[in-house]
Amino acid sequence: MATYKAIHGVNIQYRDSDATAIEGDVWYNSSTGKLKMYSAVGAWASGGNMNTGRKAPGGGAGTLTAGLIFGGGDPDIADAETYDGSSWTEVNNLNTARREVGGFGTQTAAIAIAGAVGAPSVTLQDVCESWNGTSWTEVNDANTARRYTYAAGVSTSGLLVGGNSGSATNIVESFDGTNWTEVADLNTARLSLAAAGGSNTSCLVFGGGWPAKNESETYDGSSWTEGNNLNNGRGEFGGSGIATAALATGADKYNEEYDGTSWTEIADTSNNHTPAITSGTVAAAFCAGNNSAPFALCEEWTGEYAAAATVTSS
Repeated sequence: MATYKAIHGVNIQYRDSDATAIEGDVWYNSSTGKLKMYSAVGAWASGGNMNTGRKAPGGGAGTLTAGLIFGGGDPDIADAETYDGSSWTEVNNLNTARREVGGFGTQTAAIAIAGAVGAPSVTLQDVCESWNGTSWTEVNDANTARRYTYAAGVSTSGLLVGGNSGSATNIVESFDGTNWTEVADLNTARLSLAAAGGSNTSCLVFGGGWPAKNESETYDGSSWTEGNNLNNGRGEFGGSGIATAALATGADKYNEEYDGTSWTEIADTSNNHTPAITSGTVAAAFCAGNNSAPFALCEEWTGEYAAAATVTSS
């Protein structure tokens, strides 16, 4: 049988106090005489339903207790709503009703970018709108119109990645608060993907289609590097968190968590949120919407690290 060192490359730590919360960390606490480890503990719970159901994906921004969603639907809608961790409140609409739109930012400062309008004839969008907590204002457009894209960042900087510009694309654009600029392409072209990241110099992209993909890539501000794959390929799902600590949520009730190196399966949602609108952190996020009635469902993720004693000395 392989030893711990043979598997992980290091010996189990010998400490006189408990380690910091790093998932998978194992140590022997000489003060308590216990062998311990940190493991992720988290659960999904029902949240407040949106006022307007969204059958096709809209954009999401903010946190579990200060969230924002906009667009989506089928037919296209312009509705926007804020979330306080309990209930949704309607706020001022987007100027352009659309679905399959990208979004990032906070509840009071967000960006809505790209998407599609019309059915059955579809017009791809490059429109960008900025939210100031009260109203939406059109700002400079993206360079490439697309749908089924994903965006990640903060209100003043972010990335628009992949999507469908007529077919699956690997085009990436960076937003500096004013203009969109094309930067390094993804290694793998994909649509219906998900992403997580806090700026236009740090981003994690994962999954997508079609067919469903499990590849993940990270961006350092200049290039994309392939990382460890999702355990299961999927598309039309959501991402939340940052490039080194992210959630992949909403596809067929199945969810995974990223620790900066690898993906781990976590608790299922009660409902299938495909396609999903998500935002938040690896420890607290919301996942809303789905393509079968009722379309307004929302669930909340709360995750934490807990030290667990696995062996106690005599």
